[in-house]
Amino acid sequence: MSIWQAIVLGLVQGASEYAPISSSGHLILVPWLLGWPLLGGDPDFSKSFDVALHLGTLLGALAYFRHDVARYVVAWIGTLRRRRLETTDERVAWALVVGTVPGVIVGATAEGLIQERLGEPWLIALMLAAFGVVLWWIDRRASSDRGFESITPATGLFLGIAQALALQPGISRSGITMTAARAIGMEREASARFSFLLSLPIIAGAGVFKALDLVDTGLQGYGGQFLWGFVASAVSGFLVIWGLLAYLRRYGFAVFLGYRLAVAALALGVIATGARSATI
Repeated sequence: MSIWQAIVLGLVQGASEYAPISSSGHLILVPWLLGWPLLGGDPDFSKSFDVALHLGTLLGALAYFRHDVARYVVAWIGTLRRRRLETTDERVAWALVVGTVPGVIVGATAEGLIQERLGEPWLIALMLAAFGVVLWWIDRRASSDRGFESITPATGLFLGIAQALALQPGISRSGITMTAARAIGMEREASARFSFLLSLPIIAGAGVFKALDLVDTGLQGYGGQFLWGFVASAVSGFLVIWGLLAYLRRYGFAVFLGYRLAVAALALGVIATGARSATI
């Protein structure tokens, strides 16, 4: 994989991590469709590259939400001293903590299954289509009577369980959490904002875990690819968060349904013609 290919994948990661279109699905489908080889020829090492791209989007999100993150950390520490929740910031802080737990449990226990069995292009295409329809359908029928200030630890747990389902590529972590948030009446922008914040601990944890693997294996001569992919994903991730929050103040998710159906149709069409195998 060349540096320009790494930059393309970084842009794909940054654009698809926060938009409800599945970054993990795109990081499988794009190289598969274009016939790009695995980085270093090793699936595990290539997975480390994917995590590096996720860390880029983490940096972009931290840059955008830096004031929010600092405020919630301070609020959370304050609750440890007082042993009670008093403010909206404290409730949101604990919602983020509680909401992270389901994803950690599922990720730790099912990582091998996810990597070996659930990343097939045909399955990703079906998940893109099915969960795109679910997001669009729920968004059209849900109320919008709950703002960001309505979030509680119970809300965080519910959305965290939804987030854990997105470890299947094609579902979309941001998509499923926004779907769950809309299902309980949260406004679109509030749903997206909490979804973005909830992603930060999961991405950071996965990054630290994979970084330990790279200590043993090194970058194997692919330092440039890691660096430029990281930078591209950070910049594009920041811009997508900024643009998507502004978009959802006025519009719904129909455009993302159309995109997901188009990508699913493309992938299944390529499989049907025999141009690419249904499996990797």
